[in-house]
Amino acid sequence: MAKKAAEKSAKELSEMLLNPRKNGFFKVTDEKIEKADKFCEGYKAFLNSAKTERESVEYTVAAAEKHGFVPFDPKHKYAAGDKVYYNNRGKAICLAIMGKEGCKNGVRIAAAHIDNPRLDLKPIPLYESSEMAYLKTHYYGGIKKYQWTAIPLAMHGVVVKSDGTVIKVCIGEEAGDPQFTITDILPHLGQDQATKPLGTAFTGEDLNILIGSRPVRDEEAKDAYKLNIMRLLNEKYGIVEADLISAEIEFVPAFKAVDIGFDRSLIGAYGHDDRVCAYPALEAILNCKNPVQTVVTVLTDKEETGSDGNTGLNSEYMRYFIADLAQAEGEESRHVLSKSTCISADVTAAYDPHYASVYEAQNSTYINGGLGIAKYTGARGKGGTSDANAEFVAKIRRTFDDAGVLWQIGELGKVDQGGGGTIAKFMADRNIDTIDAGVPVLSMHAPFELVAKFDCWMTYRGVLAAYCGTQA
Repeated sequence: MAKKAAEKSAKELSEMLLNPRKNGFFKVTDEKIEKADKFCEGYKAFLNSAKTERESVEYTVAAAEKHGFVPFDPKHKYAAGDKVYYNNRGKAICLAIMGKEGCKNGVRIAAAHIDNPRLDLKPIPLYESSEMAYLKTHYYGGIKKYQWTAIPLAMHGVVVKSDGTVIKVCIGEEAGDPQFTITDILPHLGQDQATKPLGTAFTGEDLNILIGSRPVRDEEAKDAYKLNIMRLLNEKYGIVEADLISAEIEFVPAFKAVDIGFDRSLIGAYGHDDRVCAYPALEAILNCKNPVQTVVTVLTDKEETGSDGNTGLNSEYMRYFIADLAQAEGEESRHVLSKSTCISADVTAAYDPHYASVYEAQNSTYINGGLGIAKYTGARGKGGTSDANAEFVAKIRRTFDDAGVLWQIGELGKVDQGGGGTIAKFMADRNIDTIDAGVPVLSMHAPFELVAKFDCWMTYRGVLAAYCGTQA
Protein backbone atom coordinates (compact mmCIF):
# COMPACT_ATOMS: atom_id res chain seq x y z
CA MET A 1 0.00 0.00 0.00
CA ALA A 2 1.37 3.39 -0.97
CA LYS A 3 2.59 5.60 1.85
CA LYS A 4 0.60 8.68 2.69
CA ALA A 5 2.47 11.94 2.17
CA ALA A 6 2.78 12.44 5.94
CA GLU A 7 4.61 9.08 6.26
CA LYS A 8 7.22 9.79 3.56
CA SER A 9 10.79 10.88 4.22
CA ALA A 10 11.97 14.33 3.22
CA LYS A 11 13.82 12.77 0.29
CA GLU A 12 10.69 10.95 -0.88
CA LEU A 13 8.61 14.09 -0.48
CA SER A 14 11.16 16.11 -2.42
CA GLU A 15 11.16 13.61 -5.30
CA MET A 16 7.36 13.54 -5.31
CA LEU A 17 6.53 17.22 -4.85
CA LEU A 18 9.40 19.47 -5.92
CA ASN A 19 10.73 20.39 -9.37
CA PRO A 20 14.52 20.71 -9.09
CA ARG A 21 16.56 21.85 -12.09
CA LYS A 22 18.89 19.14 -13.40
CA ASN A 23 21.40 19.13 -16.25
CA GLY A 24 20.14 17.09 -19.18
CA PHE A 25 23.24 14.91 -19.27
CA PHE A 26 22.16 13.29 -16.00
CA LYS A 27 18.82 12.32 -17.55
CA VAL A 28 19.78 10.65 -20.85
CA THR A 29 21.78 7.70 -22.11
CA ASP A 30 25.06 7.83 -24.01
CA GLU A 31 23.11 6.71 -27.09
CA LYS A 32 20.94 9.84 -27.00
CA ILE A 33 23.98 12.07 -26.56
CA GLU A 34 25.47 10.47 -29.66
CA LYS A 35 22.21 11.12 -31.54
CA ALA A 36 22.35 14.77 -30.50
CA ASP A 37 25.93 15.10 -31.75
CA LYS A 38 25.09 13.42 -35.06
CA PHE A 39 22.03 15.64 -35.58
CA CYS A 40 24.16 18.73 -35.08
CA GLU A 41 26.58 17.76 -37.83
CA GLY A 42 23.70 18.37 -40.21
CA TYR A 43 22.89 21.60 -38.42
CA LYS A 44 26.46 22.89 -38.80
CA ALA A 45 26.32 22.15 -42.54
CA PHE A 46 23.07 24.12 -42.72
CA LEU A 47 24.66 27.07 -40.90
CA ASN A 48 27.59 27.16 -43.30
CA SER A 49 25.46 27.03 -46.44
CA ALA A 50 22.54 29.26 -45.39
CA LYS A 51 23.71 32.51 -43.80
CA THR A 52 20.90 34.67 -45.20
CA GLU A 53 17.14 34.34 -45.46
CA ARG A 54 17.35 33.77 -49.23
CA GLU A 55 19.96 31.05 -48.82
CA SER A 56 17.86 29.45 -46.06
CA VAL A 57 14.85 29.28 -48.37
CA GLU A 58 16.97 27.81 -51.18
CA TYR A 59 18.27 25.14 -48.79
CA THR A 60 14.73 24.42 -47.56
CA VAL A 61 13.26 24.05 -51.04
CA ALA A 62 16.02 21.63 -52.05
CA ALA A 63 15.59 19.55 -48.87
CA ALA A 64 11.80 19.58 -49.13
CA GLU A 65 11.72 18.48 -52.77
CA LYS A 66 14.13 15.66 -51.93
CA HIS A 67 11.54 14.50 -49.36
CA GLY A 68 8.62 14.63 -51.79
CA PHE A 69 7.26 18.15 -51.24
CA VAL A 70 5.87 19.99 -54.28
CA PRO A 71 4.85 23.62 -54.85
CA PHE A 72 1.41 24.34 -53.40
CA ASP A 73 -1.48 24.81 -55.82
CA PRO A 74 -4.57 26.26 -54.09
CA LYS A 75 -6.79 24.85 -56.86
CA HIS A 76 -5.58 21.29 -56.33
CA LYS A 77 -7.35 18.78 -54.08
CA TYR A 78 -4.92 17.13 -51.69
CA ALA A 79 -5.14 13.88 -49.75
CA ALA A 80 -3.73 12.77 -46.42
CA GLY A 81 0.03 12.45 -46.62
CA ASP A 82 0.48 14.92 -49.47
CA LYS A 83 3.38 17.34 -49.00
CA VAL A 84 3.44 20.92 -50.27
CA TYR A 85 5.38 24.16 -49.87
CA TYR A 86 4.73 27.83 -50.58
CA ASN A 87 7.76 30.02 -51.36
CA ASN A 88 7.11 33.67 -50.53
CA ARG A 89 9.44 35.80 -52.66
CA GLY A 90 12.43 33.62 -51.92
CA LYS A 91 12.69 35.00 -48.37
CA ALA A 92 10.03 33.09 -46.41
CA ILE A 93 8.48 29.67 -46.84
CA CYS A 94 5.62 27.51 -45.54
CA LEU A 95 5.66 23.70 -45.71
CA ALA A 96 2.72 21.42 -44.95
CA ILE A 97 1.87 17.72 -44.71
CA MET A 98 -1.83 16.94 -45.00
CA GLY A 99 -3.10 15.07 -41.96
CA LYS A 100 -5.55 12.17 -41.75
CA GLU A 101 -8.10 14.58 -40.25
CA GLY A 102 -7.03 17.45 -42.48
CA CYS A 103 -7.65 20.94 -41.11
CA LYS A 104 -11.05 20.50 -39.48
CA ASN A 105 -9.59 20.27 -35.98
CA GLY A 106 -6.94 22.89 -36.62
CA VAL A 107 -3.37 22.59 -37.83
CA ARG A 108 -0.20 22.12 -35.83
CA ILE A 109 2.32 24.84 -36.59
CA ALA A 110 5.99 25.39 -35.81
CA ALA A 111 7.32 28.79 -36.85
CA ALA A 112 10.88 30.11 -36.77
CA HIS A 113 12.65 33.04 -38.39
CA ILE A 114 15.57 32.86 -40.81
CA ASP A 115 16.79 36.47 -40.77
CA ASN A 116 19.71 37.47 -38.54
CA PRO A 117 21.34 40.67 -37.30
CA ARG A 118 23.78 41.81 -39.98
CA LEU A 119 25.03 44.72 -42.05
CA ASP A 120 23.03 45.69 -45.15
CA LEU A 121 24.33 48.02 -47.85
CA LYS A 122 22.88 51.49 -48.19
CA PRO A 123 21.20 52.24 -51.56
CA ILE A 124 24.24 54.20 -52.77
CA PRO A 125 27.05 52.46 -50.87
CA LEU A 126 30.31 52.80 -52.81
CA TYR A 127 32.78 55.57 -52.05
CA GLU A 128 36.49 56.23 -51.65
CA SER A 129 38.42 58.11 -49.01
CA SER A 130 42.15 58.63 -48.44
CA GLU A 131 43.10 56.25 -51.25
CA MET A 132 40.88 53.38 -50.10
CA ALA A 133 37.48 52.11 -51.26
CA TYR A 134 34.58 51.48 -48.89
CA LEU A 135 30.93 50.44 -48.75
CA LYS A 136 28.44 52.27 -46.52
CA THR A 137 26.16 50.04 -44.44
CA HIS A 138 22.89 50.20 -42.55
CA TYR A 139 22.83 47.69 -39.70
CA TYR A 140 19.89 45.29 -39.53
CA GLY A 141 18.39 44.22 -36.22
CA GLY A 142 19.81 44.57 -32.75
CA ILE A 143 23.61 44.56 -32.78
CA LYS A 144 26.41 45.80 -30.55
CA LYS A 145 28.22 47.88 -33.13
CA TYR A 146 31.67 47.49 -31.59
CA GLN A 147 31.48 43.70 -32.11
CA TRP A 148 31.44 44.14 -35.88
CA THR A 149 34.81 45.84 -36.23
CA ALA A 150 38.08 44.05 -36.94
CA ILE A 151 36.47 40.72 -37.89
CA PRO A 152 36.38 38.99 -41.30
CA LEU A 153 33.16 39.57 -43.24
CA ALA A 154 31.62 37.84 -46.22
CA MET A 155 29.35 39.34 -48.86
CA HIS A 156 26.04 37.60 -49.66
CA GLY A 157 22.97 38.56 -51.64
CA VAL A 158 21.51 39.37 -55.00
CA VAL A 159 21.86 42.18 -57.51
CA VAL A 160 18.84 42.72 -59.76
CA LYS A 161 19.59 44.66 -62.92
CA SER A 162 17.03 47.04 -64.42
CA ASP A 163 16.11 44.41 -67.02
CA GLY A 164 15.16 41.96 -64.25
CA THR A 165 18.28 39.81 -64.44
CA VAL A 166 19.06 38.37 -60.99
CA ILE A 167 22.71 37.88 -60.11
CA LYS A 168 23.63 35.91 -57.00
CA VAL A 169 26.64 37.08 -55.04
CA CYS A 170 28.61 35.18 -52.43
CA ILE A 171 32.19 36.25 -51.73
CA GLY A 172 34.28 35.36 -48.71
CA GLU A 173 33.09 31.85 -47.86
CA GLU A 174 35.21 29.61 -50.09
CA ALA A 175 38.90 28.92 -49.69
CA GLY A 176 40.83 31.52 -51.63
CA ASP A 177 38.01 34.08 -51.62
CA PRO A 178 38.81 37.62 -50.51
CA GLN A 179 37.10 38.80 -47.36
CA PHE A 180 36.24 42.22 -45.98
CA THR A 181 36.39 44.09 -42.69
CA ILE A 182 35.62 47.26 -40.74
CA THR A 183 38.70 48.91 -39.26
CA ASP A 184 39.14 49.90 -35.64
CA ILE A 185 41.57 52.31 -34.02
CA LEU A 186 44.75 51.02 -32.46
CA PRO A 187 44.83 51.06 -28.62
CA HIS A 188 47.88 53.32 -28.69
CA LEU A 189 45.68 56.10 -30.08
CA GLY A 190 42.38 55.00 -28.60
CA GLN A 191 42.32 57.07 -25.42
CA ASP A 192 39.31 59.13 -26.49
CA GLN A 193 37.45 56.06 -27.72
CA ALA A 194 38.12 54.23 -24.46
CA THR A 195 36.50 56.99 -22.41
CA LYS A 196 33.22 56.82 -24.34
CA PRO A 197 30.26 54.75 -23.11
CA LEU A 198 30.21 51.35 -24.80
CA GLY A 199 27.07 52.12 -26.77
CA THR A 200 28.47 55.30 -28.29
CA ALA A 201 32.04 54.26 -29.05
CA PHE A 202 30.85 53.48 -32.57
CA THR A 203 27.98 54.98 -34.54
CA GLY A 204 26.09 53.43 -37.41
CA GLU A 205 27.94 55.71 -39.80
CA ASP A 206 31.27 54.28 -38.59
CA LEU A 207 30.43 50.80 -39.91
CA ASN A 208 31.96 51.25 -43.35
CA ILE A 209 33.45 48.16 -44.96
CA LEU A 210 36.94 48.29 -46.42
CA ILE A 211 36.85 46.65 -49.86
CA GLY A 212 40.05 47.72 -51.61
CA SER A 213 43.10 49.96 -51.81
CA ARG A 214 44.35 49.79 -55.42
CA PRO A 215 43.38 52.43 -57.98
CA VAL A 216 42.82 52.21 -61.69
CA ARG A 217 46.35 52.72 -63.05
CA ASP A 218 45.58 56.03 -64.73
CA GLU A 219 46.66 59.20 -62.93
CA GLU A 220 44.01 61.16 -64.81
CA ALA A 221 41.19 58.94 -63.57
CA LYS A 222 38.58 60.45 -61.27
CA ASP A 223 37.56 58.30 -58.29
CA ALA A 224 40.30 55.84 -59.25
CA TYR A 225 39.87 53.54 -56.22
CA LYS A 226 36.10 53.36 -56.49
CA LEU A 227 36.41 52.89 -60.24
CA ASN A 228 38.77 49.96 -59.83
CA ILE A 229 36.27 48.17 -57.58
CA MET A 230 33.48 48.67 -60.11
CA ARG A 231 35.78 47.45 -62.87
CA LEU A 232 36.32 44.19 -60.96
CA LEU A 233 32.61 43.78 -60.18
CA ASN A 234 31.71 44.46 -63.79
CA GLU A 235 34.18 41.88 -65.04
CA LYS A 236 32.84 39.24 -62.66
CA TYR A 237 29.11 40.01 -62.55
CA GLY A 238 28.39 42.38 -65.45
CA ILE A 239 26.97 45.07 -63.16
CA VAL A 240 27.37 48.84 -62.96
CA GLU A 241 27.16 51.10 -59.92
CA ALA A 242 23.49 51.96 -60.55
CA ASP A 243 22.61 48.26 -60.21
CA LEU A 244 23.50 48.44 -56.51
CA ILE A 245 20.33 50.48 -56.01
CA SER A 246 18.24 47.38 -56.74
CA ALA A 247 20.43 44.98 -54.79
CA GLU A 248 20.00 43.14 -51.51
CA ILE A 249 23.54 42.72 -50.25
CA GLU A 250 24.28 41.53 -46.72
CA PHE A 251 27.62 41.41 -44.97
CA VAL A 252 27.88 38.65 -42.39
CA PRO A 253 30.73 37.14 -40.38
CA ALA A 254 32.89 34.85 -42.50
CA PHE A 255 33.21 32.32 -39.64
CA LYS A 256 32.35 28.67 -40.17
CA ALA A 257 30.38 26.76 -37.54
CA VAL A 258 32.76 25.00 -35.16
CA ASP A 259 32.67 22.79 -32.08
CA ILE A 260 33.47 24.62 -28.84
CA GLY A 261 35.05 23.10 -25.73
CA PHE A 262 37.33 20.13 -25.10
CA ASP A 263 34.17 18.02 -24.89
CA ARG A 264 32.76 19.45 -28.16
CA SER A 265 29.45 20.03 -26.39
CA LEU A 266 28.79 23.47 -27.88
CA ILE A 267 28.56 24.96 -31.36
CA GLY A 268 30.00 28.39 -32.06
CA ALA A 269 28.68 30.15 -35.16
CA TYR A 270 27.07 33.18 -36.68
CA GLY A 271 23.29 33.05 -36.96
CA HIS A 272 22.09 30.68 -34.23
CA ASP A 273 19.29 33.21 -33.63
CA ASP A 274 17.16 31.77 -35.10
CA ARG A 275 18.54 29.10 -37.41
CA VAL A 276 19.09 26.84 -34.41
CA CYS A 277 15.29 26.63 -34.23
CA ALA A 278 14.60 26.89 -37.98
CA TYR A 279 16.68 23.79 -38.72
CA PRO A 280 14.94 21.58 -36.12
CA ALA A 281 11.53 22.84 -37.33
CA LEU A 282 12.48 21.96 -40.90
CA GLU A 283 13.87 18.56 -39.97
CA ALA A 284 10.78 17.81 -37.88
CA ILE A 285 8.38 18.24 -40.80
CA LEU A 286 10.72 16.36 -43.15
CA ASN A 287 10.67 13.41 -40.73
CA CYS A 288 7.03 13.59 -39.63
CA LYS A 289 5.10 10.54 -40.83
CA ASN A 290 1.31 10.18 -41.12
CA PRO A 291 0.24 13.10 -38.91
CA VAL A 292 -3.33 13.08 -37.61
CA GLN A 293 -3.78 16.82 -38.07
CA THR A 294 -2.21 18.78 -40.90
CA VAL A 295 1.23 20.06 -39.84
CA VAL A 296 2.83 23.29 -41.02
CA THR A 297 6.38 24.63 -40.71
CA VAL A 298 6.79 28.36 -41.26
CA LEU A 299 10.24 29.86 -41.82
CA THR A 300 9.80 33.59 -41.88
CA ASP A 301 11.72 36.79 -42.51
CA LYS A 302 12.02 40.19 -40.81
CA GLU A 303 11.65 39.06 -37.18
CA GLU A 304 14.73 41.02 -36.15
CA THR A 305 13.12 44.25 -37.38
CA GLY A 306 9.61 43.70 -36.02
CA SER A 307 8.18 41.13 -38.48
CA ASP A 308 6.82 43.85 -40.77
CA GLY A 309 6.99 43.76 -44.57
CA ASN A 310 5.45 41.23 -46.95
CA THR A 311 7.87 38.46 -45.96
CA GLY A 312 7.50 39.05 -42.20
CA LEU A 313 4.94 37.24 -40.09
CA ASN A 314 2.99 40.43 -39.42
CA SER A 315 1.89 40.21 -43.04
CA GLU A 316 -0.91 37.92 -44.23
CA TYR A 317 1.00 35.34 -46.27
CA MET A 318 0.89 32.63 -43.59
CA ARG A 319 -2.81 33.24 -42.88
CA TYR A 320 -3.59 33.11 -46.60
CA PHE A 321 -1.73 29.80 -46.87
CA ILE A 322 -3.76 28.30 -44.02
CA ALA A 323 -6.92 29.77 -45.54
CA ASP A 324 -6.19 28.04 -48.85
CA LEU A 325 -5.60 24.73 -47.06
CA ALA A 326 -8.89 25.15 -45.22
CA GLN A 327 -10.86 26.21 -48.28
CA ALA A 328 -9.73 23.13 -50.21
CA GLU A 329 -11.41 21.05 -47.50
CA GLY A 330 -14.52 23.18 -47.28
CA GLU A 331 -13.53 24.67 -43.93
CA GLU A 332 -13.59 28.29 -42.78
CA SER A 333 -10.08 29.56 -42.13
CA ARG A 334 -11.08 31.45 -38.97
CA HIS A 335 -12.39 28.20 -37.47
CA VAL A 336 -9.24 26.34 -38.45
CA LEU A 337 -6.99 29.01 -36.94
CA SER A 338 -8.96 29.12 -33.67
CA LYS A 339 -8.42 25.36 -33.22
CA SER A 340 -4.74 25.45 -34.22
CA THR A 341 -1.64 25.35 -32.04
CA CYS A 342 1.78 26.85 -32.63
CA ILE A 343 5.29 26.34 -31.33
CA SER A 344 6.94 29.72 -31.84
CA ALA A 345 10.41 28.26 -32.22
CA ASP A 346 12.74 31.04 -31.22
CA VAL A 347 15.82 31.20 -29.04
CA THR A 348 15.99 32.40 -25.49
CA ALA A 349 18.83 33.73 -23.35
CA ALA A 350 20.90 31.07 -21.62
CA TYR A 351 21.98 31.92 -18.08
CA ASP A 352 25.51 33.33 -18.15
CA PRO A 353 27.29 33.39 -14.76
CA HIS A 354 29.59 36.19 -15.95
CA TYR A 355 26.56 38.47 -16.26
CA ALA A 356 24.48 37.05 -13.44
CA SER A 357 23.22 40.47 -12.37
CA VAL A 358 20.83 40.73 -15.35
CA TYR A 359 19.32 37.25 -14.91
CA GLU A 360 16.90 35.89 -12.36
CA ALA A 361 18.53 32.52 -11.77
CA GLN A 362 15.43 30.62 -10.72
CA ASN A 363 13.54 31.66 -13.85
CA SER A 364 16.28 31.28 -16.44
CA THR A 365 17.05 28.59 -18.98
CA TYR A 366 20.44 26.90 -18.92
CA ILE A 367 22.87 25.36 -21.38
CA ASN A 368 22.22 21.58 -21.62
CA GLY A 369 18.91 21.92 -19.84
CA GLY A 370 16.95 20.91 -22.94
CA LEU A 371 14.34 22.76 -24.96
CA GLY A 372 13.61 26.14 -23.38
CA ILE A 373 9.95 27.16 -22.99
CA ALA A 374 8.82 30.73 -22.41
CA LYS A 375 5.16 31.14 -21.43
CA TYR A 376 5.53 34.78 -22.37
CA THR A 377 8.16 37.07 -23.82
CA GLY A 378 7.91 40.82 -24.25
CA ALA A 379 9.49 43.72 -22.38
CA ARG A 380 9.09 44.71 -18.76
CA GLY A 381 5.36 44.57 -18.05
CA LYS A 382 4.88 41.87 -20.72
CA GLY A 383 4.79 44.46 -23.49
CA GLY A 384 4.50 42.74 -26.88
CA THR A 385 3.75 39.29 -25.48
CA SER A 386 1.53 36.39 -26.53
CA ASP A 387 1.30 34.96 -22.96
CA ALA A 388 0.16 31.36 -23.49
CA ASN A 389 -2.84 30.33 -21.41
CA ALA A 390 -2.41 27.78 -18.63
CA GLU A 391 -4.42 25.11 -20.42
CA PHE A 392 -2.12 25.21 -23.43
CA VAL A 393 1.01 25.19 -21.26
CA ALA A 394 -0.31 22.06 -19.55
CA LYS A 395 -0.96 20.45 -22.93
CA ILE A 396 2.59 21.22 -24.09
CA ARG A 397 4.04 19.81 -20.86
CA ARG A 398 2.12 16.59 -21.40
CA THR A 399 3.11 16.36 -25.07
CA PHE A 400 6.81 16.76 -24.33
CA ASP A 401 6.79 14.47 -21.30
CA ASP A 402 4.96 11.71 -23.17
CA ALA A 403 7.56 11.86 -25.95
CA GLY A 404 10.53 11.93 -23.56
CA VAL A 405 11.53 15.45 -24.57
CA LEU A 406 13.64 17.18 -21.92
CA TRP A 407 12.54 20.77 -21.43
CA GLN A 408 12.94 23.72 -19.08
CA ILE A 409 11.09 26.98 -18.61
CA GLY A 410 12.36 30.49 -18.03
CA GLU A 411 12.26 34.16 -18.88
CA LEU A 412 14.55 36.51 -20.81
CA GLY A 413 16.41 38.01 -17.84
CA LYS A 414 15.22 40.22 -15.00
CA VAL A 415 11.92 41.99 -15.49
CA ASP A 416 13.27 45.55 -15.39
CA GLN A 417 16.27 44.84 -17.63
CA GLY A 418 14.25 45.03 -20.83
CA GLY A 419 13.39 41.93 -22.77
CA GLY A 420 12.55 41.03 -26.33
CA GLY A 421 9.77 39.73 -28.52
CA THR A 422 9.32 36.90 -30.99
CA ILE A 423 6.89 36.00 -33.74
CA ALA A 424 4.63 34.38 -31.13
CA LYS A 425 2.46 37.48 -30.73
CA PHE A 426 1.62 37.53 -34.43
CA MET A 427 0.48 33.91 -34.28
CA ALA A 428 -1.53 34.55 -31.13
CA ASP A 429 -3.11 37.61 -32.77
CA ARG A 430 -4.69 35.20 -35.25
CA ASN A 431 -6.39 33.33 -32.39
CA ILE A 432 -3.88 30.46 -32.40
CA ASP A 433 -2.78 28.88 -29.12
CA THR A 434 0.92 29.78 -29.14
CA ILE A 435 3.93 29.23 -26.92
CA ASP A 436 7.60 30.12 -27.32
CA ALA A 437 9.96 27.15 -27.27
CA GLY A 438 13.53 27.03 -28.47
CA VAL A 439 17.23 26.82 -27.74
CA PRO A 440 19.03 28.79 -25.00
CA VAL A 441 21.85 30.89 -26.51
CA LEU A 442 25.00 32.46 -25.07
CA SER A 443 26.26 35.72 -26.65
CA MET A 444 22.96 36.23 -28.47
CA HIS A 445 23.10 38.69 -31.40
CA ALA A 446 26.90 38.67 -31.36
CA PRO A 447 28.71 37.79 -34.60
CA PHE A 448 29.67 34.51 -32.89
CA GLU A 449 26.96 32.88 -30.76
CA LEU A 450 27.00 29.65 -28.70
CA VAL A 451 24.44 26.87 -28.28
CA ALA A 452 24.54 23.36 -26.84
CA LYS A 453 24.18 20.40 -29.20
CA PHE A 454 21.94 18.69 -26.67
CA ASP A 455 19.47 21.59 -26.62
CA CYS A 456 19.37 21.80 -30.41
CA TRP A 457 18.47 18.12 -30.69
CA MET A 458 15.84 18.36 -27.95
CA THR A 459 14.25 21.25 -29.83
CA TYR A 460 13.96 19.03 -32.90
CA ARG A 461 12.38 16.29 -30.81
CA GLY A 462 10.04 18.81 -29.19
CA VAL A 463 8.74 20.10 -32.53
CA LEU A 464 8.40 16.54 -33.85
CA ALA A 465 6.40 15.62 -30.73
CA ALA A 466 4.12 18.63 -31.24
CA TYR A 467 3.55 17.43 -34.80
CA CYS A 468 3.38 13.69 -34.42
CA GLY A 469 3.26 12.78 -30.73
CA THR A 470 5.54 9.98 -29.62
CA GLN A 471 7.30 9.71 -33.00
CA ALA A 472 9.95 11.88 -31.38
